[in-house]
Amino acid sequence: MKLINAIIKPFKLDDVREALAEVGVDGMTVSEVKGFGRQKGHTELYRGAEYQVDFLPKVKLEIAAHSENVDDIIEAISKAAQTGKIGDGKIFVYDLQQAVRIRTGEMDSEAI
Repeated sequence: MKLINAIIKPFKLDDVREALAEVGVDGMTVSEVKGFGRQKGHTELYRGAEYQVDFLPKVKLEIAAHSENVDDIIEAISKAAQTGKIGDGKIFVYDLQQAVRIRTGEMDSEAI
């Protein structure tokens, strides 16, 4: 089992969700987050004053998946989230030691 974390641009969320549904992803957790990478933020003007925005709005997806599905999920996210511009995001894959479905008590792969 693997845990996939993807950080993407907010306006790409619907495209990514649709792409993941096509490869059989049944569920995910979505969080609004802020951060920066190589972009280092940007400068904005507000009421005539210029200020630096260091943390940009992003969306974080968390998906628990069977190990054999990881490559398809990564490909779906990558294709759907890509704009070709800086700040498209990152995907991280972690080993998932254990999963428990609280409602039924199912464990591990049955719980995903």
